[in-house]
Amino acid sequence: MVIDPATTKYLIKATIKADGVIEKSDVVGAIFGQTEGLLGTELDLRELQRSARVGRIEVELESKNGKSSGTITLPTSLDKVETVILAAAFESIDRVGPCKATITSDEVEDVRVVRRKQVIERAKQLLNKVIEDGKIEGESIADNVRQSVQVEEITNFGPDHCPSGPNIDKSDAIIIVEGRRDVLNLLKYGIKNVIAVGGTNIPKTVIELTKERISTAFVDGDRGGELILRELLQTADIDFVSRAPQTREVEEIPQKLVMKSLKNKIPAEQYAEMYDIKFGKDEQKENFKSIQKNEQKSKENIKTSKQEKEPTKIDKTKHYFSLLDDVSGSLKAVLLDKDDNEMKKIPVRELTDELKKSKNITTVVFDGIITQRLLDIANIKNIKKIVGMKLGNVGKKPKSVIVLTRKDMP
Repeated sequence: MVIDPATTKYLIKATIKADGVIEKSDVVGAIFGQTEGLLGTELDLRELQRSARVGRIEVELESKNGKSSGTITLPTSLDKVETVILAAAFESIDRVGPCKATITSDEVEDVRVVRRKQVIERAKQLLNKVIEDGKIEGESIADNVRQSVQVEEITNFGPDHCPSGPNIDKSDAIIIVEGRRDVLNLLKYGIKNVIAVGGTNIPKTVIELTKERISTAFVDGDRGGELILRELLQTADIDFVSRAPQTREVEEIPQKLVMKSLKNKIPAEQYAEMYDIKFGKDEQKENFKSIQKNEQKSKENIKTSKQEKEPTKIDKTKHYFSLLDDVSGSLKAVLLDKDDNEMKKIPVRELTDELKKSKNITTVVFDGIITQRLLDIANIKNIKKIVGMKLGNVGKKPKSVIVLTRKDMP
């Protein structure tokens, strides 16, 4: 009678060696014959097999050079003690058929432990699969939701209905890209102060916007991106230039490359000079110089005392603009005392906190936009001059604070 695998508790594993060629039937016969009466009626192997408390004896043999060796296995539903007694009884067998033989019980395996390990291993495999499937599904859901939010967030800005992010009308700095897909890709990575030009014909909306904000042109790394950039540099007030990697497009590059490209932006004047591109600001500066000359002529009738002070004032202004050139593109701020001596150079992000706690600061020169908040702090802290890249959306300019921007540079 064969033992039900579902009731098997232990598996006796033994090895056999015989000084001659033997068969499986010889081994089984020796086990039954030489253990009979050895362990009493309760553990008689034949009775145990009839009651299905032990299973069939399995034997695997191999003969070589006139000798035989192999393995013996026996499943049991006995308890642990009865099983090990039976296993020890196997070792009392010294002959199989006509040959001298030795049987060694190597192991009594707890089948339930083995099954438990198998269950655990399989459970791990299934869990890993569930987790991986969950990740894929989660990513899919996240991507779907993100894309849905992107479509909801993208807006049409200005009279030209330029595709843009939701923060384009309230951010002090903007990023100008080529098309709608570029806007969507940047929105995916949380960049919301972005606007698209839609081609080489730069919309008036974008041109006007660049006059008020710190503007970065972020274009593709191909020939098309270069053409759009040339048009932007000639028609708009671009401050910085950023390019996608060569042959790559802004709409398809991953977050790491987007952030790296924006981090590595360079001043527009420097880019134009490097690639011999006509820069619209050069013409603007010439016009400004002409206006300055006319204004200078109109001051010839000013009182002598004021004329004597003017050179000093001009020299100081040149000094401020020299410092502004030095910090351009560095996002740094220089703090000066009443004698225009440098007190400290700090990151722009720390400027407002530094002004609130510092004393004896008379002039601030920094690579950034002059905001209402900054002017209010300057007024409270008795700071006389603020020199920055641009003037932001300022509602009320304190009379006690002189404001200079790069547009005032002679």
